Amino acid sequence: MRTAAFLYPWDVVGDPDAPARLAELGLAQVTLAAAYHSTRALTPRHPHHRIVTARHSAVLYPPDPDRWAGRRLRPYPQDWIADPDPFGTAARALTAAGLEVHSWVVLAHNSRLGADHPALVVRNVYGDRYPWAPCIARPEVRDHLVRLAAEAAVRPGARGVELESCGWYGLAHLHGHDKIGGVGLGGVAEYLMSLCCCPVCLAGYAELGLDESELRARVRRALEPVWAGAALPDAGGRAGEWAAVEELLGPGPAGAVRAWRDRAADELRRAVVGAVRAAAARASVDGFRVLLHADPAPHRCGANPGVAPAAALACADGVVVPCTGDAEARAEALRPFAERPAGATVAANLTVVAGLGGRPDRLAADAAHAASLGADELRLYHAGLAGPADLVAVRGALRALNRSAGGRAQGSGAEPAPRA
Repeated sequence: MRTAAFLYPWDVVGDPDAPARLAELGLAQVTLAAAYHSTRALTPRHPHHRIVTARHSAVLYPPDPDRWAGRRLRPYPQDWIADPDPFGTAARALTAAGLEVHSWVVLAHNSRLGADHPALVVRNVYGDRYPWAPCIARPEVRDHLVRLAAEAAVRPGARGVELESCGWYGLAHLHGHDKIGGVGLGGVAEYLMSLCCCPVCLAGYAELGLDESELRARVRRALEPVWAGAALPDAGGRAGEWAAVEELLGPGPAGAVRAWRDRAADELRRAVVGAVRAAAARASVDGFRVLLHADPAPHRCGANPGVAPAAALACADGVVVPCTGDAEARAEALRPFAERPAGATVAANLTVVAGLGGRPDRLAADAAHAASLGADELRLYHAGLAGPADLVAVRGALRALNRSAGGRAQGSGAEPAPRA
């Protein structure tokens, strides 16, 4: 299986040994952050620092001033890496080590933009704003994300892009000093708390026959048991979540809300992918691949926003699917993508940082299980954050997978599988 690992430019810039160390893992590709949200990251092997604090969402390359001239919404530059083009510097070093570089672009997750433009963010039924979640139904937000995707995706040296949060973001957020865990929400309540009630979305619901006051009342009434300490009904899994939403809101209102949100997400996806492909054509990058981070349940929000599998694969060249967890969770995530167009990629995204809940010691088995469910590539999160023992486990697992793939190919009379 073709294997790629996620990486930040600061894992490479200033560390001349990083590219060779990554190549020795047995990777074919590095998915390198070009536009990313705020974070605090460990760099356990860097010769000059141990912690990088990215204070706000930013692009990790010099943005084109002509592209953004006169625009109210524009990307924020970074100033925490002492390099004018961290992505470009890292991409050149990784390419020289034999690794293919694809860009990693985060879109509808931007706390700095929300703080500077509070009218443009998701607003829940109580009127609370989510500054980390730009509302993708707003035309000015969509226009900004499309322009950002085209610029950040097609950087010099990139052979493809993986688009994170290309859809609805909601309540869930790894926020600094987070204090919302006192009441357990679950998937149903989290969805209800993620519904946007900004003026644009309320107008959209109204177009589909849903009154603003009726929607607010239904959602608040559905959530009242949560604040009193009761759990909402949930039959389990993605299908159970949506069935519970329909039970709580009523099939008609739930369907109207979802229709509006699906329309907005579909318009964003199509516009973003089209702009990226046009930018790749202008840059004469042949075979530029566009993958979406995606969840197969259309109602879900976040870094892997929900999308109907057929809609995702009709738009992009493939998907990156969250697969960390047990076999049942992996099967639920991957099986909906099993039937797909010829040539479409389904990459299983597995966390390999033990301290972040990953299972690097189980990587070979988990990867084999993902392959049995139809995944044809792997994504490993995250090569820069992983500790030494994690990387040793990754290297061993990829070698075992390569030996297994080569043995099967030779046994069938086919050519050995390419090195992962």
